[in-house]
Amino acid sequence: MSSDVGRQIVDDFLTESMSCVTALAKGLNNFRGDAERRIRFFSEVNNQMKEVLLGGEHFFLRSSIEYSNPQLTVEEVQGVIAARLLEVCGNYFASQGLREVNRRDVDEICERLRKPPLGRIVAFLLNTDDVEPDRYSMNPLKNSILESGQSAFPSAAVTTRALEIDQRFLEKYEGTLISREEANRIDRHLETGGESYMDMVDAVKYEHLEELSEVFGIDLCLPAMRMPLTVLSQESPKDALHALIRESHMDYEAIERVYMCMGRSMKKKTTLLTVPHSEKGYASKRAARGRISFENTKLKSVKVTYRTTPLYPNAIDPKDISVAQAEDQFTVEGETLRNYEYSTCPSSPQFILYSLHSPEDAVIWHGIGAFGASQLVKSYTTTRVASVKKSIFKDLQEKHQITPKIPLQFNLLPKNMWAHPLHDNIDASIGCVDNLQDLAAMGMRMALLPAHKYIRESTKRGFDVTLDEGD
Repeated sequence: MSSDVGRQIVDDFLTESMSCVTALAKGLNNFRGDAERRIRFFSEVNNQMKEVLLGGEHFFLRSSIEYSNPQLTVEEVQGVIAARLLEVCGNYFASQGLREVNRRDVDEICERLRKPPLGRIVAFLLNTDDVEPDRYSMNPLKNSILESGQSAFPSAAVTTRALEIDQRFLEKYEGTLISREEANRIDRHLETGGESYMDMVDAVKYEHLEELSEVFGIDLCLPAMRMPLTVLSQESPKDALHALIRESHMDYEAIERVYMCMGRSMKKKTTLLTVPHSEKGYASKRAARGRISFENTKLKSVKVTYRTTPLYPNAIDPKDISVAQAEDQFTVEGETLRNYEYSTCPSSPQFILYSLHSPEDAVIWHGIGAFGASQLVKSYTTTRVASVKKSIFKDLQEKHQITPKIPLQFNLLPKNMWAHPLHDNIDASIGCVDNLQDLAAMGMRMALLPAHKYIRESTKRGFDVTLDEGD
């Protein structure tokens, strides 16, 4: 089975998405990394977490898995496989030369996919640790997450002490969002692991990825990193992510420029560039309301209100909407953000800010245009271009190991997103799919997103974010 399903995926990918491989191979040939830089990742082997240290001479390709559910979804698995396909094919054709693909090429690529990363391109997982633990109403632990008061906590702060499988959830969604076997796996790790919710999720997902690696004939155990809270908690206040938060709050103009990248207006000043956590533990960006106040051009304060807020439904029952329960209100002085220290003011920066600290040279988006958010890609791209042009964060390149770049952006095409063969939901757990060849038959199709089409027009007028030839 493994050779058949893996080869079917490779054949379809090389037939339909070779233009992505070409773009990646050319990008690699033009790439100049920083061999002196060291980047920390982690991986899990036999349920043991280990550090993976890689040099900056590598070309890093970002994918991700979620902490909002402990079971692996078909969408997550497709993203991991897509990352390995791009990585291996990009390395192979960059070294062998771009040409028409033959059977020998396919054989060699299939063989390389069975092994861990070997070349300059390295695929990795960027797992966001500030997300709510039941963001999409698909966590089998959802009832105990709610009852333990952790629904509005960031995943980084959630503990497993009071968590257990919700039997009503299991009865309702068995076969569509989760399988009985996956529930048993989660139960086992709850009993044998420590108190960290994130550690439990990683242990569950890596164990399953190890099993799926045999089935697909593709090593799926990518190195990973957690951001932004894990990085902020480990950094010195003088380090890069702290500096990003400080620089974005220096004054009215600094905040306005980031707002422009996000497509937001300064009229109401309600978008928080970093969301301060409540002393009660709340950190849900969706549950937080904010208002920024200035004294002339100086940031005076940020008022934060947390309110119980609906999050999102799963794809099987649109009426089953998860919730972040939170009630609190407080004010953070502007000076606290201008001289930011995570230890005294824990907060969750917006993705477009902390992703600048990710080592990514290429990224994979999921279903932009249908499932994915085009506005997020616009914010991401515009911020990157503005950083390269030094329209924002111009001091970071001189003071910190951040060299802004405009990554290659690949999109898993919406019409070929993997979904449950019967129920057609992309949030189905991989354990709900009886025959994995049904997923392979859906194809592995990607397209390169042209950066110039995802730059906000209003920002072009505000400051220079136009692309030069060769960017």
